[in-house]
Amino acid sequence: MNEEIKFILDTTKEGMDSAIAHLEKMFLKIRAGKASPVMLSSVMVEYYGSPTPLSQVANVNTPDARTLSVQPWEKNMLHEIEKAIMNANLGFNPMNNGDFVIINVPPLTEERRRDLVKQAKAEAEDAKIGVRNARQEANKEIRGLEVSEDLQKNAEADVQTLTDKYIKKIDAFLEAKEAEIMKV
Repeated sequence: MNEEIKFILDTTKEGMDSAIAHLEKMFLKIRAGKASPVMLSSVMVEYYGSPTPLSQVANVNTPDARTLSVQPWEKNMLHEIEKAIMNANLGFNPMNNGDFVIINVPPLTEERRRDLVKQAKAEAEDAKIGVRNARQEANKEIRGLEVSEDLQKNAEADVQTLTDKYIKKIDAFLEAKEAEIMKV
């Protein structure tokens, strides 16, 4: 196989891998009923005048499947952390006991589960678009090469095989996430 074609295929595979990695990261943020420190990853706290990620001013733990506890490194940050969680609009109601900010994660309603499934489907579709864009880019590069028509057709077929494999992978991830979300 031509070196240039091999390079294009490797680059395409890397692009598709990054689409899958991004999807996995986004799926972590979609909660499925269990408390997870990742749920608060988007919270920014006002720390001495500048917005700072919550993980840099406090320790976030999950004492049980339905509770998140946030222990600030500085006691005077309790109120700021509580305010930041409320402002993040995550649907949580933080409580302050003087040492920790405690968040009870409410069980998901059927409607909320459906919304989360829709969100997961949208993320999966974005990942598929990323994979298709990588395919399109690869095919454009292959057509620009000075190689025989047969070699070009074979390379395009290889790119399509790669695309199909990654689309199947995304569908499998989505199916697993959907099952996880809908499980009561």
